[in-house]
Amino acid sequence: MPQGTEELLLELLAIFVSAKVVGEMFERLSLPSVLGEILAGTVLGPYALNWIRPSSTIYSVAELGAIFVLFSAGLETSPRALIRIGGKAVQVAGAGIVVPFILGFTYIKLRGDATNEAVFVGAAMVATSVGITARILADLHVLAARPARIILAAAVFDDILGMLLLAVVAGLSSGGGLHWLHLGILIGEATCFALFMMFIAPRIVHRIEPRVEQLSTANASLIVALAICLLLSWLAAKIGMAAIVGAFFAGLVFGDYGPQWNLLPKVSGITEFLAPFFFFAIGSRLDTRLFTKDVLVAAIVISVLAIISKVIGCGLPLLNEGWPTVLSVGIGMMPRGEVALIVALVGLQSKIIAQSTYAIVVFMTAITTLLAPPLLRYLFRDQVSTELEDTASSPVRL
Repeated sequence: MPQGTEELLLELLAIFVSAKVVGEMFERLSLPSVLGEILAGTVLGPYALNWIRPSSTIYSVAELGAIFVLFSAGLETSPRALIRIGGKAVQVAGAGIVVPFILGFTYIKLRGDATNEAVFVGAAMVATSVGITARILADLHVLAARPARIILAAAVFDDILGMLLLAVVAGLSSGGGLHWLHLGILIGEATCFALFMMFIAPRIVHRIEPRVEQLSTANASLIVALAICLLLSWLAAKIGMAAIVGAFFAGLVFGDYGPQWNLLPKVSGITEFLAPFFFFAIGSRLDTRLFTKDVLVAAIVISVLAIISKVIGCGLPLLNEGWPTVLSVGIGMMPRGEVALIVALVGLQSKIIAQSTYAIVVFMTAITTLLAPPLLRYLFRDQVSTELEDTASSPVRL
């Protein structure tokens, strides 16, 4: 084989095995495996032990892993259920953007930093990594619970709104101000895309269902679903949203046909292979050498504000449903993940924010991402116990 192919295969092997081994260790400690996979990336990555340096190809594979994590989550979500909680999810997403942005912007300004840096930190704080949250909820087998459905729906709307905010921030960083026409087009495209995926696309799938079942190709339904997933992921990225939003909606389109076509077990096999690269890549981006005492203090304060702001902001529309739901949704919306890192990277590459501000955002991203899995496991402990009891009491089929 060519040398480049050998290196890529070895890199894939090292990352996959190390992520799964550390993930297995965390599972044995009753912790979600995703936490171990992220930690593996942090420890073994280029900024710590430097044993594994992910290449650009690996980061592309990681993005593909994020797409399939969201595609799998969408397959377990009924479009009708998402529509029923859509209004509440939009409220949760909206409040979960306003409160974090205000708190982050205000604190950075009080520190005496420039307005542009405050804007970027605030923008990074509004993000929600729907990929991480979806993986955690899937590992806990609680995707059918109402708080979980609200989290996923709100995280998708949050990501759409977050992409719009990123467009605003990018306009500010370009020095040319905001291009209102472009922003208006982006808002219109995002809104039409979401409405079409929720209301029209499932009806189209219903019409083509008989033709799919008549195809002679093996696993025809899986092939059609994968093609739609890649198409909608590309289309979402093309119109200025995150590709993972398109992947989630692709899964949602086939949500009602997942059991009938046995899609979820087939897609889960692909996800199990690709997802560890996504979470390893998140951990590998944390550079621990950037932190001084002053930066560390600011990073801790921002991290605390990031946690509180999501619990308060996302919880306000749900106060009438009780504190367990408020805390579950707030913590579920807490991980910032790759979206916050993208915002920080835009600021750093545009030379709008300093290395210290970038370090603060990275620290906040790591803390919120690492704290979410054990907290969600605790908050959903009752649903997890019920799921285990149902599994144990179900008859064994030979």
